[in-house]
Amino acid sequence: MNVTENEFFKSDAFQISIFMSPLDVHVNRIPISGKVAYFRYVRGEYFAAFEDKASEKNEQTVIGLENHLGKVLFKQIAGFVARRIVCNLEVGKPVTTGERFGMIKFGSRVDVFLPTSAIPRVSVGDRAVAGETILAELSEGVR
Repeated sequence: MNVTENEFFKSDAFQISIFMSPLDVHVNRIPISGKVAYFRYVRGEYFAAFEDKASEKNEQTVIGLENHLGKVLFKQIAGFVARRIVCNLEVGKPVTTGERFGMIKFGSRVDVFLPTSAIPRVSVGDRAVAGETILAELSEGVR
């Protein structure tokens, strides 16, 4: 879905949201290699993670990565049951695709923001597997 992302991209972006039920494994992995360019923790509410307002209102960490392909922003969002986000990232830290960086305890959500030129490789209703599912492709020189 195309959205306006005003925190890190400060422009239009393509958003992919992944809902995790309480029965899923909630370990989070790095979506692209690069360095952590942005990090912010947000205290918030605990609406059900599948609700649209959870992306803006719930407790979350907001992480921005950069590499030679451009920027990717993602959020760890606590849900109604989840009351604890674990994240071991900090600005300036180099990261590698697939590397574990944290988890969200129980039902939760991850929002991933990509350049609008990204080519999605998932569709609504697909089941994503951490460290295995390719969400989208980025092109060389795309910012």
